[in-house]
Amino acid sequence: MALALMTGCATRPVSRDGPPESPPPDLARVPDALPRLEPIRIGGPNKPYEVFGDRYQPITTDTPYIERGLASWYGRQFHGRPTASGEVYNMYAMTAAHATLPIPSYARVRNPANGREIVVRINDRGPFHKGRLIDLSYTAALKLDLLRGVAPVEVKRITYAEIRAGLATPPAGEPTPVFVPAPPPGAPQRETTGTPASAAAYWLQFGAFTRLDGAEALRQRVAEADLGLLPLLTIVREAGLHRLRAGPFPSPDEARVQADKLRTDHGLDTSLVEKR
Repeated sequence: MALALMTGCATRPVSRDGPPESPPPDLARVPDALPRLEPIRIGGPNKPYEVFGDRYQPITTDTPYIERGLASWYGRQFHGRPTASGEVYNMYAMTAAHATLPIPSYARVRNPANGREIVVRINDRGPFHKGRLIDLSYTAALKLDLLRGVAPVEVKRITYAEIRAGLATPPAGEPTPVFVPAPPPGAPQRETTGTPASAAAYWLQFGAFTRLDGAEALRQRVAEADLGLLPLLTIVREAGLHRLRAGPFPSPDEARVQADKLRTDHGLDTSLVEKR
């Protein structure tokens, strides 16, 4: 792994980073990361490394972890750039950087000042400032009310045993909120005034896979081809398949305009899906 990927969270000049100029609406309703069993790679982002003279030994086993420390966040300067895992950093996703937790893994982050708690996916390394424990995505920090600066948090890794036992998902009666992201620059604008709740919405589907890994790999490729699609991309499980889609679009014509652009500019083929 390149050192630049390891130190990205630690070395950013504060004056150059910050919030997005026009963040999507309702980011507080973005669902938490959904923990799932993912193998911990030996090597790669989990091999020992050194930054600023300090040596780090990432955890490579299914080990419980709980720690208290300071949380920071990173935003537009790194949006669209590779993380230590190789995934594209999306400041609107529920992810975080940690110096030693396995990549990938999942953690609960709690703000003791207000009692708010979130679940994030660890896919990056950092922060490497003394005393800082975790670097949150913009949306993760927003949901914890930590955008005003560095603040104390508690970080607890979600183990495989908790995932298998179903302890990592929201309790019954507490449904996961639905996030309808704003369109990226250049995408068709949605007209919502006066639209009935049962109106049809249109999605562009890139592919369907029996394994989640296949859908995630395609999402990565689509995001790298057109970063503006990141807020619109979602993977849904339907009829036993993991389907990568972008949307929703309020009309089939607007969806087709985006489909033509994807085909012409990036060679990406899609199919139109209507949902009510």
